[in-house]
Amino acid sequence: MWETARDSEVESSRDSAPVPGVLVVWSDRAPRLIALRIPAAGLVLGRETLADAHDERMSRQHARITCAGEQMRVADLGSRNGTHVGGRQIASIEVAAPAPVVVRVGRTVVIAVDDIRAFEGATVATGDGVVGPTLRAAWSAVERAARGGRSLLVTGESGVGKELAARAFHRASGVSGELVAVNCAAIPAGLAERLLFGTRKGAYSGADRDADGYLAAADGGTLFLDEVAELDLDVQAKLLRVLETGELLALGAARPRPVQLRVVAATLRDLRAAVAAGRFRDDLYYRIGRPEVRLPPLRERLEEIPWLVAAAIASRGLPAHPSLIEACLLRPWPGNVRELIAEAARAAHAAFEGDRPAVRAEDLDEQAGRAHVASGAAAAEAAEPARPKSVGLPDDDTILAALKAEGGNVSRASRRLGVHRNQLRRYLGKHPAAAALAASDGSVTDDTDA
Repeated sequence: MWETARDSEVESSRDSAPVPGVLVVWSDRAPRLIALRIPAAGLVLGRETLADAHDERMSRQHARITCAGEQMRVADLGSRNGTHVGGRQIASIEVAAPAPVVVRVGRTVVIAVDDIRAFEGATVATGDGVVGPTLRAAWSAVERAARGGRSLLVTGESGVGKELAARAFHRASGVSGELVAVNCAAIPAGLAERLLFGTRKGAYSGADRDADGYLAAADGGTLFLDEVAELDLDVQAKLLRVLETGELLALGAARPRPVQLRVVAATLRDLRAAVAAGRFRDDLYYRIGRPEVRLPPLRERLEEIPWLVAAAIASRGLPAHPSLIEACLLRPWPGNVRELIAEAARAAHAAFEGDRPAVRAEDLDEQAGRAHVASGAAAAEAAEPARPKSVGLPDDDTILAALKAEGGNVSRASRRLGVHRNQLRRYLGKHPAAAALAASDGSVTDDTDA
């Protein structure tokens, strides 16, 4: 009995171990999603193993990828057109880099990842936005929240798709009313109460008619409060009363009217920290702050980038060259999906104006998708070739800025920089002064979801 339980435990541990693999994300001038495991002897990329890619510029045996611990090793196998790793061409020498590693062979672009299991059998949805396997996990949590409650807090960086999450919540709720989106950061402080709660004729000078607000418009549906942390504290108190009582009192009204609505609040700020600092009401946070779903940034959803780029340049009628896809995969995109789509469209315009047959990496603006740096660091970066994330780290100033922005958290800082956390750990080990300076804002920490 004991041996059987022990064997089961060992087997369970074995099943939960990461499985390194390769994700084919672009080939034959189109986005793909093909997952392949890397066997112990390594995986050979070529027409023999990637027959579905239909890439005539790929050799029969083009390159080999092996996994050794936390590192991926890529070797060109004497191919006709060469192998690119992290944007740099390699010949017959091997290069090592932590996963994920972006590799281009012929007209095919692949990503070597630490664990391929989440991508096996998965697809990319292209209906209401592009949704890959990584984002789908967050979408599932949004839909569960819609079926189980009346509120949801969506967090994440700017441009990750928080309004799309609100739409998914609204659809899953099955309510008959409308989804009403409100950008709280764009509402002038003096108008917020009128716009949200509505007014009645004579409520103030110039109010010559009744006007419903956003909450009345969302009656029977869903109210999406984007950047909810920007609301004034007095407005927060009145919003809480509506949510608690189900009654809406417009400005100048004698009696409240009943309303039924669901609320999706979104913010890129830490609401708990805002509560602690007195900038957000704790009682409103307890009402709308749970459940919370974090939307991962684009640099954690690399499989979506080729699909987004293809859609963004489609209007120009030009195909994407694999070098463009490779370049987009190698940049951290601090503005996320919003920035990627805008910059890809600009690149397509540049290629169209230049009468080129395809949109290439050189059509992409040099600063597009890169982290914002101080002017001195930017000048230094412009003077040197850009270093792809899977090969090297940014300059010292950029690393320190990222660590400080993330409170010394290594994993979050590495995601902000677009590098692997082990690279950042090794850097801090070699630069104690930098580690000590970063720790002055909070101890250098790590998390488990990098």
